[in-house]
Amino acid sequence: MTDTTERPPESARLLRIHEAALDVGLTPRSVRYYEEVGLLKPAARSEGDYRLYDETDLERLRFIKGLRDDAGFSLAEIAQLLEDEAARERGHAAFHATTDPDERRRILCERLASFDGQIETLKRKIGRLQTMVDETEARRARTVARIAELGAGETC
Repeated sequence: MTDTTERPPESARLLRIHEAALDVGLTPRSVRYYEEVGLLKPAARSEGDYRLYDETDLERLRFIKGLRDDAGFSLAEIAQLLEDEAARERGHAAFHATTDPDERRRILCERLASFDGQIETLKRKIGRLQTMVDETEARRARTVARIAELGAGETC
């Protein structure tokens, strides 16, 4: 398990795992699993060692859930997208920490490579979805043809 030593400000809204899961429409088991596989790290732990989640954690959970449920991404694909985002944040800080044009160019080239990888992942996803649409449209067309065979003018 990951150990969080930094605590969020006292004014931050912290939720226990059941509350966080309910807030984003997941089960507590899913939230625990996302932590186990490294997609999420709770903002803090209570004195009783309960996981505590802040608004940033909830946003990350919503993002993960959306990629999984709405876009059909695997957890491995989600992990890669999250790592790409973290690398971009590190690169952003490194870019602004240096004035060396060669280092800045290297950082920007790494960012381009990351974007290219994401674009390829998204294009593959679009391709798989388009194949599914095409197959469903073909099945629909066959069904419409069968309905037409049963009687002219009859439609659903």
